Amino acid sequence: MSQTNEKTSKRKALGTGLDQLFSMNVNQLDFDTFEKTIVDSTPENEIKLIPVEEIRSNPYQPRIHFDQDALEELAESIKEHGVLEPIIVKKSIKGYELVAGERRTKASKIAGKTTIPAIIKDFDDQSMMEIALLENIQRENLTPIEEAKAYKNFMDKMSLTQEEVANKFKKSRSYVTNMLGLLKLPSEVQRDVVNGKISMSHARVLSKLDDEDKIIELAEKIKKEGISVHALEALSQNEEIIKRKPIKRDNPDKTLYKVYERTMKDTLGTKVSIGTNKITINFNSNEDLNRLLEIMNIKVGE
Repeated sequence: MSQTNEKTSKRKALGTGLDQLFSMNVNQLDFDTFEKTIVDSTPENEIKLIPVEEIRSNPYQPRIHFDQDALEELAESIKEHGVLEPIIVKKSIKGYELVAGERRTKASKIAGKTTIPAIIKDFDDQSMMEIALLENIQRENLTPIEEAKAYKNFMDKMSLTQEEVANKFKKSRSYVTNMLGLLKLPSEVQRDVVNGKISMSHARVLSKLDDEDKIIELAEKIKKEGISVHALEALSQNEEIIKRKPIKRDNPDKTLYKVYERTMKDTLGTKVSIGTNKITINFNSNEDLNRLLEIMNIKVGE
């Protein structure tokens, strides 16, 4: 296929409001593919310089915290080289709403830039939500609480089940269920998770308990004593603690395997089984396998 025909096909795939892009294998939608398709199919004369001060964050942006050091580093690169890839925005009543490129926009402000190259497209609310969540999950590593709130908001707005959300964003059903369980934690414990004082694996164990006072007490123990997830599991076996779900007693090896399984599931976002001298990691497509290899920093053919 010629380059001209290829670009024409891509433009047809975008459609008005990009509806067709989102209907194409939506369960496997990938943010990098989405953004590259838009950038590659946009002629240079349609990339505009727009005022940075007129750009607002995507109203569905789930990310609250941005790594300031990383933004400063990006700002230095922008001072030297400029913004290498245009951001994507939606025209709003006053100015523009960000679709993709939040970090580039924030870093441009830090770098003292007054304008930024942008591609202007039209999107509906559902597309804006999907894009914001996709970018952050696949690129930016949301905090567990931010990710959980994003799933909950998406489910509520779009009337979707946990399974539908899991399929849409290439996660296991149990992964989404565990993430949503974090929202049952007391607000102060959620803040500790956001600030990195309590790990996702610790938080997952705490989320199975009903006694808020005991959850807060155990959270303090995690912060002050640095107890392991395995030790927290043992403490949570206490008969006096009311549990949302019964925690099964098992022999020490199997209990430890369960801890490892949950930690790997949380990291990889897919089902993991650990038995004697054996680890099984599930994947549902070649694309999903490549995603797992990238997370594990395994480079094939090098």
